[in-house]
Amino acid sequence: MDNDLDEKLRERLDEMRIAHRDLDDAIARLGEATYMDEIQMKRLKMRKLALKDTISRLESSLIPDLDA
Repeated sequence: MDNDLDEKLRERLDEMRIAHRDLDDAIARLGEATYMDEIQMKRLKMRKLALKDTISRLESSLIPDLDA
């Protein structure tokens, strides 16, 4: 049961990492444009940060709890 959940979390993490990289590319392309939409840039950066936070939480949940 735990293995299935862990596997699903790992798949979700992979998807989120790809989305994070895609956002990074989109931000870079937008930054290179002659006319940069600052609102769009801000939205992309906020979305990327939220995705990073979610990735960190999911990664943390995959670390087993150790009894002291």
